[in-house]
Amino acid sequence: MWHPCIIAWGGPRFRPMDVAYRWRGAFTDADVNALHADGFDHPVLEIAWNDQVARHSLGWVCAYEGDRLVGFVNVAWDGGVHAFVVDTLVDAGARHRGIGTGLVEATERGARAAGCEWLHVDFEEELRGFYVEACGFAPTPAAVIALRELEAE
Repeated sequence: MWHPCIIAWGGPRFRPMDVAYRWRGAFTDADVNALHADGFDHPVLEIAWNDQVARHSLGWVCAYEGDRLVGFVNVAWDGGVHAFVVDTLVDAGARHRGIGTGLVEATERGARAAGCEWLHVDFEEELRGFYVEACGFAPTPAAVIALRELEAE
């Protein structure tokens, strides 16, 4: 079983004009840990996100309202032409305002500028409207193997 994704698709109601998107933007581990805990409904962990994305990611996108981090997406890659959207996160109080779509658009620009030719995402079925209809991903067959058992909810 997959963790629930944090963007509950209800369609963007408006595109906020006061949100700034930054490819490889600055963030604190505490801010991303709080977003991740809220988005995936788990206690706040102490993950060193800055170290993790610096070592393993093509990039990431931060969404800010003023100085406050309201969105984050990690962009993994294969070191070549494939980039992968991982953990699209939007603050609970900022959802349904187009911020998730803005994060994905900025991810697409950043991955394209880095020379990637493909941007991939996997998601739970309830997020199909968000990723396919709102963000423009083409549906493709995919498969997964769970490498560890997740606790029953």
